[in-house]
Amino acid sequence: MEKRPRSKKVIRFQDCDPFNHLNNARYIDYFINTREDQLVEHYNLDVFGEMKTSGKSWVVTSNQISYIKPARTMETVLIDSQLVHFDDHRLKVEMRMWNELETELKAIIWMTFTHVNVLQSTIEKHADELNMLFEEILVPVSEVSFDDRVKGILLKHKSQVHARH
Repeated sequence: MEKRPRSKKVIRFQDCDPFNHLNNARYIDYFINTREDQLVEHYNLDVFGEMKTSGKSWVVTSNQISYIKPARTMETVLIDSQLVHFDDHRLKVEMRMWNELETELKAIIWMTFTHVNVLQSTIEKHADELNMLFEEILVPVSEVSFDDRVKGILLKHKSQVHARH
């Protein structure tokens, strides 16, 4: 099972600022929409279908994002995602946006999702089958802080680029 799904997206004109850069707020939309697509494609997990049938789903409860290089109008980007932590009620997903060749990091985000009963507005424990899926796809990271994670990815990427040349 794919632990770090990857998808290509095209940055659209209407999502950009006057400098032809992806608007800061729109990065989150690209990340979350891509993750939703990846959940269905790679894990057969339709969060909206789940909400309709069980009344349970996930809501975003926090975001930490670092903008590193601009994504530009009509540029094809590659977005990867991975589950880096979970507990009884929450998921932490790391997503990264790269240029199409995955040689330039554009942005990284940690998104925390809380599992809720939408009908009752209460926090809900993950079902056993969800926990089994999460165990299978988990890619834990050693860094505890977001800033340390960003620095680590940038250093690793920089050393890989130098090794290629």
